[in-house]
Amino acid sequence: MAGASAIVSAALVATLTPEPLRMARFGVDGFAAGAPKPGSGAVAKGADGHFWADAEVNGRPVRFLVDTGATAVALTPKDAERLGIDVSALKPGYSVTTVGGSARAAAVTLASVSVNGAKLENVQALVVAEGLDVSLLGMSYLGRLTRFEATRDTLRFEP
Repeated sequence: MAGASAIVSAALVATLTPEPLRMARFGVDGFAAGAPKPGSGAVAKGADGHFWADAEVNGRPVRFLVDTGATAVALTPKDAERLGIDVSALKPGYSVTTVGGSARAAAVTLASVSVNGAKLENVQALVVAEGLDVSLLGMSYLGRLTRFEATRDTLRFEP
């Protein structure tokens, strides 16, 4: 029986061999298929290797670390206050995990978030009470884009 088992295993390996991977060809502009659409935004990689986005939130500037691992846009209390949000009136109903550990957060809706022209309205966000040094541009913004794509040195957004 051991010989039959070896033959079956060899046959499975032969039939399950994957086809060669095909790589997309990227143009100089970054997107694989043509130029970006009007209203698309792009962010260059910083010297520290991270993508930093200088965004406009509710008409005011906010600097974000782009974080695809963050479920939502996360604001520091300082950035929230600069946006006119009364942080003391917020009711932190969420428990979140940050690099610094667990923290409490309150949900808010941002009227608009725009990164170099890639503008979305009514973006859900969290104001994180403590544990964040910088605000995070998370998936509540990124996930609503038609697409976002990273190359070695550029991150492009398409609303």
